[in-house]
Amino acid sequence: MTAAAQTLSHVDDANRPAMVDVGAKAVTRRTAQAQARVRFPPEVAAQLHRAGHVTAKGAVLTVANIAGVMGAKATAQLIPLCHPLALDRCHIDITMQGDDALIACSVSCQGRTGVEMEALTGASVAALTIYDMCKALSHDIVIAEIRLLAKTGGKRDVDHSAGTST
Repeated sequence: MTAAAQTLSHVDDANRPAMVDVGAKAVTRRTAQAQARVRFPPEVAAQLHRAGHVTAKGAVLTVANIAGVMGAKATAQLIPLCHPLALDRCHIDITMQGDDALIACSVSCQGRTGVEMEALTGASVAALTIYDMCKALSHDIVIAEIRLLAKTGGKRDVDHSAGTST
């Protein structure tokens, strides 16, 4: 087995995909924050702003917010080796910054495994929903910079917003 394979948690001794056994891990408070950015062409951003962020499909940011929460809750059905988690909290915040929509997803639970995939999935699904609701205006919309900002409660905490990991 290669050194890289030894460090992968979702691979068994025979190099097959495997769900990690978290049964012996302590239950701790787990949190994660992720973000995604949706870049609109300037004319599309201006049109959305003038329309109060409503298209023929409905209130874009409101529907994306709900979709992001639903996505975070459905992570285990979407990502094959993720554990199903009972989330205590999922908060989606979508703000317009210039021609971009910035999506922040914060998730928490009491559990044996982290919630970073739930935060990343929530931000991603919200971004995909914005694209879907606005694609009639342009196919030049770009989903970019889906990334983990921070996580706490596991083997190590991560804070990319401050440039540190512990």
